[in-house]
Amino acid sequence: MKKLSLVAVVILAFASLAARQAETDQMISRQLNFSDRSTAKTDNEALKQTLITLEKQSWEAWKKRDGKFYQEFLSEDHVEVGSSGVATKGEIVPFVGGPVCVVKSYAVDKFELTVFDANTALLTYHAAQDTHCGGNAVPSPVWVSSLYVKRGGRWLNALYQQTPADK
Repeated sequence: MKKLSLVAVVILAFASLAARQAETDQMISRQLNFSDRSTAKTDNEALKQTLITLEKQSWEAWKKRDGKFYQEFLSEDHVEVGSSGVATKGEIVPFVGGPVCVVKSYAVDKFELTVFDANTALLTYHAAQDTHCGGNAVPSPVWVSSLYVKRGGRWLNALYQQTPADK
């Protein structure tokens, strides 16, 4: 009987130790996951600021008619969707650099970032502009979707789309 009691005590002791180890493992796992989420949040905030900076630079280049900026800023497979239809990089670069449009002013705000994976992110925001192309006012304000892809270590704009906003 003493042997049976001793065996039971030893089994209970090991079970207790195993349960504590499992709790410790779960706590460490939660801390690591929290740390990973915290790091991801910090990384996403840095990415958001990078893409906002690129987006603001593109608006300034649009205002200055700087087609060279767009040559480097847009991916080779870039697609732009606007009120006049769909355009490619080959159409956008000379258009931005040409005299057709005059940008008097613009404002961008309400930026939101959606990260799809390490190489794909969507920046959405609100934009307003006083711009005329060929004498016609460009729709304003608009909601913008600007999709970025990371290629060759650089973030490039692969898709730009505008939707007229309620004023």
